[in-house]
Amino acid sequence: MARFPLKCMQTTDASGHIMGEFLPDYLIREQAAVGALVAFGLLRLFGAMLAYEHGWRIPVLERCFIAAALVYCLPQLYDLLAHTYGARAASAELEGKVAGCAIALFCAPILGHRLGFE
Repeated sequence: MARFPLKCMQTTDASGHIMGEFLPDYLIREQAAVGALVAFGLLRLFGAMLAYEHGWRIPVLERCFIAAALVYCLPQLYDLLAHTYGARAASAELEGKVAGCAIALFCAPILGHRLGFE
């Protein structure tokens, strides 16, 4: 059986207690939220530009991006439902992705309207 050559090191705090080998939930949540916010914010603006150029309807574009956000969050939702015993990281990542997608899909139309695409 092949083994990964690098080993995770456990970190300790100032008093010598082992802190664990994983990132805290809030860091995972923040990283997922920022990633989803940037990705869906930019994609939504590019989608608005394409819709404006081709004369497509904006509500159709909104529905497509809501479906894309759902597909984007499905892997973590599956992990959360299928592996409930170790779903701490999946739960935090799902919360971050949902928050980032919601903020992006709420704020991107405002920016698109200001830029004149909607």
